[in-house]
Amino acid sequence: MPIESIATITVNKMSGYTININGRLLSLDSPVAMGILNATPDSFFAGSRTNTEHDIAERANRIISEGGAIIDIGACSTRPEAEPVSESEEMERMRFALSIVRREQPNSILSIDTFRPDVAKMAVEEFGAGIINDVSGGNEKMFQTVTGLGAAYILTSQEPTLKKMMISFARDIQKLRDLGAKDIIIDPGFGFGKALEQNYEILANMEKLQVLDLPILAGISRKSMLYKALGTTPDESLNATTVANTIALMKGASILRVHDVKEAAEGVRIIQITNSK
Repeated sequence: MPIESIATITVNKMSGYTININGRLLSLDSPVAMGILNATPDSFFAGSRTNTEHDIAERANRIISEGGAIIDIGACSTRPEAEPVSESEEMERMRFALSIVRREQPNSILSIDTFRPDVAKMAVEEFGAGIINDVSGGNEKMFQTVTGLGAAYILTSQEPTLKKMMISFARDIQKLRDLGAKDIIIDPGFGFGKALEQNYEILANMEKLQVLDLPILAGISRKSMLYKALGTTPDESLNATTVANTIALMKGASILRVHDVKEAAEGVRIIQITNSK
């Protein structure tokens, strides 16, 4: 089948995926919540910033207690127009956060939000992180690093349309498979390289990504596509986030990357109850 025709196909299927995390199987038969822990002073949502030992510990424990299955740790803001910190600064912040999270939640599944291969390598080798969440859109060095580490990999798209996204995903997934990657998660990349209207077009048709037969992550939480559409702020966008997350679940998302774990976990539960009837 030509790659160009993939975006025209719609597939409706239940999740049913399993991801290998350091030899531990994470079932995605039912969707899960991934809680965001930002070890940064400048993330777009002020409520998600955790810089002190106390704040990081409290956030890690809260993610798990509220029903999060994965803790996603970032040490370099990727918000639009943010100036990336140096690799050494990101590395220092990440080590600091990881040492606290591992102390507080030693058995938790950790995802590392980074576009730098050496940061990914450090997190996996020194702290047992199991997932690399790469918002850069993918590059050869990261592909090789993650595959060599045996970590699960979140491939994020910065393409503005679903058709271009599908073509790019198909190409990069094949590259990863050729390198020996086994556990790949795809993220349509809401807010990355897309105009506001394009985000909604992709959300409305997200079920078409299921043709790639990989778990889908939706990261919509408190993003500008929500608060700009409503004329509000990130602080005021919890309700909009819940609505958008519900749509994403109905369109086939297996993982919700969120600031508000309790609300996301409750949404997942309601979808589960509804689907069981």
